[in-house]
Amino acid sequence: MFVSSSLLVLLSGIAAPSLAETVHGVLVLTRHGDRTSKHYGRQALTSLGFEQNFQVGNSYRSRYLFSTSPQRIFNISEDKYVPAQIYASAPDQSILINTATAFLQGFYPPLGSISPQLATQTLNNGTATENPLNGYQYVFLHGADANSPDTIWLKGDDACPALTNASESFENSVEFQAKLESTKAFYAGFWDFLKGVYDYTPQKMTYAKAFDIFDLINVANIHNSSIPRNLTSEELFQLRTLADSAEFAYNFNASQPARSIGGKTLTGAILSQLNQTVTTKGKLKFSLLAGSYDSFLAFFGLSNLISVNTNFYGLPDYASTMAFELFTHENTTAFPSDINALSVRFLFRNGSTGSLDTFPLFGRSENTTPWSEFVMQMKSRAITTAEQWCQTCNSPNEFCAPYTTAPTSVAGKSKGGVSNAVAGVIGAMVMLSVVAICGALAFVLLWRRKKEAAVVAEEKASIASGGASA
Repeated sequence: MFVSSSLLVLLSGIAAPSLAETVHGVLVLTRHGDRTSKHYGRQALTSLGFEQNFQVGNSYRSRYLFSTSPQRIFNISEDKYVPAQIYASAPDQSILINTATAFLQGFYPPLGSISPQLATQTLNNGTATENPLNGYQYVFLHGADANSPDTIWLKGDDACPALTNASESFENSVEFQAKLESTKAFYAGFWDFLKGVYDYTPQKMTYAKAFDIFDLINVANIHNSSIPRNLTSEELFQLRTLADSAEFAYNFNASQPARSIGGKTLTGAILSQLNQTVTTKGKLKFSLLAGSYDSFLAFFGLSNLISVNTNFYGLPDYASTMAFELFTHENTTAFPSDINALSVRFLFRNGSTGSLDTFPLFGRSENTTPWSEFVMQMKSRAITTAEQWCQTCNSPNEFCAPYTTAPTSVAGKSKGGVSNAVAGVIGAMVMLSVVAICGALAFVLLWRRKKEAAVVAEEKASIASGGASA
């Protein structure tokens, strides 16, 4: 669980970025805002959640688009959306599609709210027109369908049996069993909150449901005025910290890399997007990805952020974001010709209202990483292709079929248990039988054709003799 952002700055001991620098590209990963409970499925953003994601997008607008901001991205369009400069993606899930949409509404708001002149276009006949909704800007959002390989970059933990098996092994650990026993009485005290939930029983009120119990009670605490009794801040804090410990363990364990597959694909996506900024020499300026808390947690572990601050063991709040700034350490008037002049800075904001704080990655003491080292470190932690993901996960997804290898024989036997020698004899006998049948068919066809030819010849002879007698 994260503490206040002001305390995070003190804990991190990181100085503010130097003003003598130029930001050339940025990638932001955002979590959804306030939502309905996950327990019932089809969770959706609430009006509060939409507002949180909108405000976060607007705050990033102030940082990266305003001409007065020291961190303004070099040569980015301040008010009008330019498609070549912006990339946005979210999984094909309504809550994350809406999360990205709300963020982008704040990032590039309707032109009419900025300047009526910007929103208006004049036709040849003199008619003034503008986009609906006061000049709304329709920022293109890439939605990754579940059946597409692109879905792995933000949902690499879905349809991944290897990850599921690794995560479930946590439940057999000594740590899990100890917390299961030590928290039974604590969880039993919340039965009055959840006895109305259709599929809950007192037996389910354990650490094994730590996140689900926290989520149900937290959502009720925010939105339901008829909860059975007052929930103390100490109780909610304990529910949250227990959910923190369970969810982090499900998503990261240094000795079991498969738990972090979702973080590995996210790492690959981050590297790919920043590299596009480099290869296009700064034409791609801002990338937005919308993802889930489990990807955040896996990345926190993979990037060694947990060694910088133990708060990274905790769940990020609603609408939390992490950002990667690609920049040079001096003011420049063009994208650098030498990529060794580039560095990357990581920033994290917990929730929708905190400050954006800088933390070092990969166990480094410096709060910035040279581009070449950043690439090396990210590659060592990333899954970078669909083929690699399919083989690592042993996934049943259809797009993984081309990467599936056929089963091999073991100890001289085929998969069904017949020895290779016997299988060879059977195969030879089948082949001989097929040849014999084909030969017989050919003989019958040839005999029939000869007989038909003889009949035709007799008929022609009969016709000829008949014509002579007439």
